[in-house]
Amino acid sequence: MHPTSHSPRRNRRLVSGPAPVRWLLIAVALAFLGFFLVVPLVAVFTYALQKGVGAYFAAILEPEAWSAIRLTLLAAAIAVPLNLVFGLAAAWLIARFRFPGRDVLLTLIDLPFSVSPVIAGLVFVLLFGRQGWLGPWLAEHDIQIIFAVPGIVLATVFVTFPFVVREVLPVMQAQGHDEEEAALSLGASGWRTFLSITLPKVKWGVLYGVLLCNARAMGEFGAVSVVSGHVRGVTNTLPLHAEILYNEYNLAGAFAVASLLTVLALVTLAVKKYVEWKAEPS
Repeated sequence: MHPTSHSPRRNRRLVSGPAPVRWLLIAVALAFLGFFLVVPLVAVFTYALQKGVGAYFAAILEPEAWSAIRLTLLAAAIAVPLNLVFGLAAAWLIARFRFPGRDVLLTLIDLPFSVSPVIAGLVFVLLFGRQGWLGPWLAEHDIQIIFAVPGIVLATVFVTFPFVVREVLPVMQAQGHDEEEAALSLGASGWRTFLSITLPKVKWGVLYGVLLCNARAMGEFGAVSVVSGHVRGVTNTLPLHAEILYNEYNLAGAFAVASLLTVLALVTLAVKKYVEWKAEPS
């Protein structure tokens, strides 16, 4: 036997470890998850339903809540497709080509991960606000971005654009491009090669990135809070509406609205696990 080889029994012992250590680690993990995950989830729905089911649905169905829901869905409906197109284009460009500025592009893609969303919102105010660099020109042409829906969409797009490209890029790099080169050499057009070969190979990465992008778009608070102006029934998204209700000591209403975002997070997690399961090689 090779001196560095190990018996199957030795390998199992190394992987599993002593039973007391395993049970201790499991207990610590379960306690951590229970305290930081399960307890907050239970608290959200407990406070949301503390005044009864009728008050719960009344808080969700009031006009200002519906306005916040519509605005949240609108911002996500615009931001996610834009980031999908950008993510696919950027991932394909970075994975398939070497060009000057490639590392700079990668750094810029990660910028929303390193910059506080509040700072990003302030930058947009400095650019598009009435006293900003482009403010006078926008006011002259009767275009309002800050404290309006366009500013909310712009902030949402900024904070979410790394998700798709960061999920698709590693998959493209791992898949290689031999099949694409073969298709091109046989006369296939670039679009047909992309749609028939490239996209199907990275479909699970695309779906995973879209899920994360959508969840972040609907739950974003910092950047949207700065650019929205907090106009009730006009520029408040669901997170902002929940904050206003909480500040007004309407805990049942605030947690009722927060429960919608919690359900969204749970659904996203379930779909994410399904995507990971489908993406695993059989």
